[in-house]
Amino acid sequence: MVEMGALPVIAAMGYAVAGGKGLRGFLARESARIYEVPQEAAIWPAAAIEALHAYSLVHDDLPCMDDDDLRRGQPTVHRKWNEAIAVLSGDALQALAFELVARPDVGDAEIRAELAYSLARAAGGRGMVRGQALDMAAETADAPLDLAAITELQSGKTGALITWSATVGARMAKADLTPLQTYGDAIGLAFQIADDVLDVEGDAATVGKAVGKDQEAGKATFVSLLGLEGAKNRAKSLVEEGCDALAAFGDSAESLKRAARFVIARKN
Repeated sequence: MVEMGALPVIAAMGYAVAGGKGLRGFLARESARIYEVPQEAAIWPAAAIEALHAYSLVHDDLPCMDDDDLRRGQPTVHRKWNEAIAVLSGDALQALAFELVARPDVGDAEIRAELAYSLARAAGGRGMVRGQALDMAAETADAPLDLAAITELQSGKTGALITWSATVGARMAKADLTPLQTYGDAIGLAFQIADDVLDVEGDAATVGKAVGKDQEAGKATFVSLLGLEGAKNRAKSLVEEGCDALAAFGDSAESLKRAARFVIARKN
């Protein structure tokens, strides 16, 4: 039985995961499909990565972080409820992610341990959290970051969870991670470059969140360092690199290739 005091947190959890693209979950399920991992097993890590990604957005939007009022075209969790509910719902979503990958339905103990261990590394101080910390530190740095530093930052903040999603199938099949890791690394970086482009070319109504904030803050981005066309060309090159890494899978990887192309064609 759920106690009444927990109901706003549960409602906020559902609110936070709704309305997204579901890209990370899609990558997890499709990477499992090409290894013929049953979808009834793959659905759990796919749900886990969506829960963990939602937690990261809820916390990222807080006033102490990026201080955003809009996410996916709706008020951010701390605006709809309050900061305490946002913190708690994010914490609960993070815990839920690890509960989901640890379910017996996922596979044997070795598979579940590998998924949990690798997800912790992707999400924590070696991955997403590290990237976020570097991003926050850059806001008070004496000089804007250079291209190498931005690439390192974003490979954690944005790329780590995308790469993990892409490697779920190989992890569940106990196969070589290299092809899907190469694919994930490439499209993760392309995803962030596309975000930087949208921050310049997009509008809040279409993108679903505030735009132009990086430029106003004077932050270095792929667009500010490479120029708009240079950034777009780099993203296209990364997508091709990612697709090339899937050559060994033949036609079974077509959906992953389409996902890679979607990453840089999207409008939000």
